[in-house]
Amino acid sequence: MSIKHYQLFSEHLKERFGARVHKISVDAGFGCPNRSGGRAGAGCLFCDSGGSGAVGIERQLSIAEQLERGKEVMSRKYKAGKFMAYFQPFSNTFAPVNRLRALYDEALAVDDILGLAVGTRPDCAPAEVLELLVEYHQRTYFWLELGLQSSHDRTLAWMRRGHDFATFGRTCREARARGLRVCAHVILGLPGESHDEMLETADALAELQVEGVKLHLLHVLSNTPLGDLYVANQIRVMQMQEYVELVVDVMERLHPATLIHRLTGDGPRAQLLAPLWSLNKWEVLNAIDEKFSRRGTRQGDCCRR
Repeated sequence: MSIKHYQLFSEHLKERFGARVHKISVDAGFGCPNRSGGRAGAGCLFCDSGGSGAVGIERQLSIAEQLERGKEVMSRKYKAGKFMAYFQPFSNTFAPVNRLRALYDEALAVDDILGLAVGTRPDCAPAEVLELLVEYHQRTYFWLELGLQSSHDRTLAWMRRGHDFATFGRTCREARARGLRVCAHVILGLPGESHDEMLETADALAELQVEGVKLHLLHVLSNTPLGDLYVANQIRVMQMQEYVELVVDVMERLHPATLIHRLTGDGPRAQLLAPLWSLNKWEVLNAIDEKFSRRGTRQGDCCRR
């Protein structure tokens, strides 16, 4: 896949560290304020019982043990030697600062872990947490990953996010003012949003000057409220070519310096209801690259900032 059309995060890591760097997802046992503060409860429409976590996490293990297992798998599968710890499922700043510090330190103490990525919600990053994250930004290679999904409050309310776009914007600005790198997570193909409205989300992220973006295809998992709506024929999912067109349109609107952490999403095969074409990840990625080539455009060509 060509990288000349957009700023790919994996290539940035390779240039910075001189080798491929693989993220290892870990579950630190956090809850979520959108699930009554724990792991049970309604939560967002798209979120499953695992908190939208990665497949294969051995949650019964300590952080260090999870990372060691992940290193074994990545080394065997990809010949990897450098890694980042990715605190992924649920809200990974939703705890007192002293507990956060202990868990993040445990991850950094593991050999060959050269950085941290912490995923959380924009309403779970008060000033004292941001100040703690600044310490890790100064100590190691660090990313704060904030779930946004959409810049439209109507959509956020429909998916039961429990926060509005203003909350995301405020947290993003406060984090960036402290020097933190912010990666925004966005879902493309949310029901009720027009093509132009999804491009408006890209414009909003360009205006906020986020350092990174993860684009997620709306995929529907069983045992989720979104899955129930899909089974009842109350929502539709995008076709592959429709998604490819949209992704290229979105990236043309993003800031040209924004690092693209992800271009699509593929849910766990055993849980995935739709779209099944998302399982062919490389086909999707190649189609995106081919679309850029046919257009002769690059990320940021239509950026309004």
